[in-house]
Order: sequence, then C-alpha cells, then structure tokens
Amino acid sequence: MTALADLLIRRIGATGPISLADYMAECLLHPEHGYYTRAEPFGAAGDFITAPEISQMFGELLGLWLAQGWLDQGAPARFVLAELGPGRGTLMADVLRATRGVPGFHAAARVVLVEASPRLRAIQRERLAPYPVSWADSVDALPDGPLFLLANEFFDALPVRQFARAGTGWAETMVAVQDGRLVLARAAPAPLATLAPRLADTQDGDVVEICPAAPGMMQTIAARIAARGGAALVVDYGGWHSLGDTVQALQGHAYAGLLEAPGQADLTAHVDFEPLAHAARAAGVVAHGPIGQGALLDRLGIGARAARLAQSLTGPALDDHITATRRLTHPDEMGTLFKALAILPALAPLPAGFAS
Repeated sequence: MTALADLLIRRIGATGPISLADYMAECLLHPEHGYYTRAEPFGAAGDFITAPEISQMFGELLGLWLAQGWLDQGAPARFVLAELGPGRGTLMADVLRATRGVPGFHAAARVVLVEASPRLRAIQRERLAPYPVSWADSVDALPDGPLFLLANEFFDALPVRQFARAGTGWAETMVAVQDGRLVLARAAPAPLATLAPRLADTQDGDVVEICPAAPGMMQTIAARIAARGGAALVVDYGGWHSLGDTVQALQGHAYAGLLEAPGQADLTAHVDFEPLAHAARAAGVVAHGPIGQGALLDRLGIGARAARLAQSLTGPALDDHITATRRLTHPDEMGTLFKALAILPALAPLPAGFAS
C-alpha cells in the first residue's frame, strides 16, 4: 500500500467517500505524495512519452505555427509566449530553436511557463538555460499583453467528475473504502442541472465526464486573446461531446488499475473539446477545430521536414525517425485520437493547418 493510499483510507474513513475528481487531484498534486510532486513521469524512463519527446518535429512545427500567427496579427512588438504544463521544457526548447530565424520573434517574446511544481521548474530552467524564461503558477497569473500559447497534453491531466445516468438523475462515481481497501462506488442518483441537456442523448447506464476547471481556464485564455490579440493551440487526446468512462492510470508505459497505486501512476481522462470551444467562443474569440493531430501536422509540412531530417540518418536512427513520424501522424497511432483546437481573435486570418 502506498503512503498516499493509507492517507486516503484514513480520510475517507473519517469523513466519507470522495469524488473521483478529488481522488485524481490528491493522486496527482498532493504536496508530499502526489505523482507530479515526487515522480519523473516523462520519457522512456518514466510512465509515458508525449509528442515533443517522440520527435523534435512536433515542437518545431507548432513553434512555426505560433510564429505565423504572430506575423498574421502584425508582429506585435511585445507579446507573451506561454506554455501550460511544460513538462521537462522539451516542447518550448524546440519552439524556440525553430523560431530563431523568424525576424523579430525572439526579441518580442516574453517566455512564460505555467508550472506550479518547483521540481519541474528546476528541470525546465536547466533545459531552457540559453533563454530568458519566467514562470507563472496559473493561467490567471500570466503577464499582460498579446498571448501566444501552447497547451499540449495539459487538459487531460485535470481532474474530472464522472456520472452515470440513472433515470432522470445522475449517480456520481466516488472513491470509498471497503475491507480496508479503496474501491469505486456510486452516489445516490440525483438531478444535475449541468447535465440536464444530456438527458436527450443518453440512456440509463451511460457515463458522462465533466472537467470543472477546464472551461474557466479556457475562458481566461480566450478573454485575453479577445482583448489583446494572440493565439492558443490546444493539443490533446479526446473528442467532442463526452460519453463513456475514459479515466485511466498509466505506470511504466502500461495501463494500471485506477486505485492500485495512488500517487505512483499518472491519472488522465479524455479531453472533451466541446466545452472548451464553447467557453472560448463565449469570451469573444473564434475556435477552429478540433482536427486530428495527424491532419494538422501533415498540413504544417511534417512530410517535408521528416524527409529532410532523414537525409542525414541511417540504420537504427533512420528506423527510429520513421517510427516517430508514423507515431505522431498515423490514424492507428496518435494521428486521430489526438486532436488540435485553435483559438484566435474574431478578425484574425484562418490559422495555418485549419482548412476553412
């Protein structure tokens, strides 16, 4: 039993079952035993590999996407270049390398990473040492100015509440204790105003997930872009209009039991892009997409970039490069499961990669 499991069992024993969202928050962010507090989750030695760790091409193309958006909006003399949940800093490092040749881009950019973990900040500082970088604890704390922002595999790590339909009510998934062990349980069904519209397209037993924090974060980002200009690109795995149980645990690059090792496995859920898009539009911006990651990368020129890099590779290195390109783009890999949503001011040109 993990130390966090013991703490949760005692807490639940004293105060009663907790929501799945509360469980996820404790597992990921507990100040002493949380996954992101104590673990090195990224890369081959961690529990999962994100797109920037698979190939430099991902960050290069997204960086050039941001630079094109900056040029399309008149190349403002000062702007905030931000990333949510920057991990080890790999994505931002690739973005900055790829955009060195864009005249004026680096001189105008103030690089800000939204990262609360002191441990990860130290890793990011080392990775991005050649560049002046600052940090913010939250989206709300980003400095003023035009905002050009990336969020890759950020929203999937936000805790979700999960409900199963029961008649005209909804039974929330809870974490309880039985025989000294953590177990999943369901609260008594009750009407839920937030999910009232879903009574029209669900039936008994259907599961719907809600991410309470996501729309507010998106609205903050979108309101800034509406007022100051900029662009945001959200890339994550998920879909449109939540349906089904998508919460999962990953440990050592394999699926694990959700309750097996609290604090020692990564917990995520598929991102529902629908409330993100609605929140953005409510703030006065245009939401483009979501479209598949593979389609976006293809339109941004990953084929040509991959061919150029391949010219200097042979043997296993070339094989790895081909495998990485396929993993990022192929429909059987990340190409369709992962999607991209672009947020831009109402009068901005159509963003690169997003067909009209």
